Amino acid sequence: MIKQKLIRKLKVKEGSKVDLDDYDTGWAQNQELKDAGEEVVKERAAQILEENRQSLASAQELLYASGACSVLIILQGLDAAGKDGTIRHVMSGVNPQGCRVQGFKVPTNEELGHNFLWRYTKALPLKGEIGIFNRSYYEDVLVVRVHPELLVAQHLSPGKQGKKFWEDRFKDINAFERHLSRNSTLILKFFLHTSKEEQRKRLMERLENEDKYWKFSAGDLKERSFWDDYMKAYQAMLSATSTKWAPWYVIPADYKWVARTLIADIIASNIQGLKLQYPKVNEKQMVEIVKAREELKQNEK
Repeated sequence: MIKQKLIRKLKVKEGSKVDLDDYDTGWAQNQELKDAGEEVVKERAAQILEENRQSLASAQELLYASGACSVLIILQGLDAAGKDGTIRHVMSGVNPQGCRVQGFKVPTNEELGHNFLWRYTKALPLKGEIGIFNRSYYEDVLVVRVHPELLVAQHLSPGKQGKKFWEDRFKDINAFERHLSRNSTLILKFFLHTSKEEQRKRLMERLENEDKYWKFSAGDLKERSFWDDYMKAYQAMLSATSTKWAPWYVIPADYKWVARTLIADIIASNIQGLKLQYPKVNEKQMVEIVKAREELKQNEK
């Protein structure tokens, strides 16, 4: 497991004002890691990732069997931050029956006719499930804030969409997540924090590799031109919506192996912290179990 001192450094404290310049996007998060060197740290990270994959598989089985609560994982990040790859690598050992990944495209007319949280509510995980939102309702305080013209399609009441409007949206999100938490949903939120230069390299890879052409969209470059606006929007979001019941983690994501290892560790340790138990059987069920066991023994060849 990763030392809690490092995890605490990545966790946004409730009520704090976030400046993303204070968060390193690389692999050397402290002097201890720097002294060890990249190759040693990378090798150890691979071991921790595998350990947490196995731990997560066991924890998910227990979560599914108990049916006592659900887990909602939210991944946010700019284009090419590595959200898809993180899901594949971190959740590779989990039983698909108890895990659902949900992405969200441009809202439909029906979805725009409801409040901004409506379409996400429908996709929440059931008790016993892990639900992963690849982007989420936070797009409505990120993309929509950077491009306020999108608010026109949301059929809002007439009025100014100024500072108070966004503060109210943050309050709505906090109240929504508080409701989920009270109803036995563990919420873990990750912002994959990449540098502008690393994003440029990854977008260039898509343009130089035929197998990745399909990933490229002209819109990626358009959105990149709003980098500073997005950083301000993310800082406001992280500052306003990291709570005790639904904390944000700012994950250094310039090195994909770092992001995957950290996220796997945080998810596994938090699910284990739920201290779930397998369902207990009653006396009648126990009699049936003993009877079935004896019957199968008699059928041995």
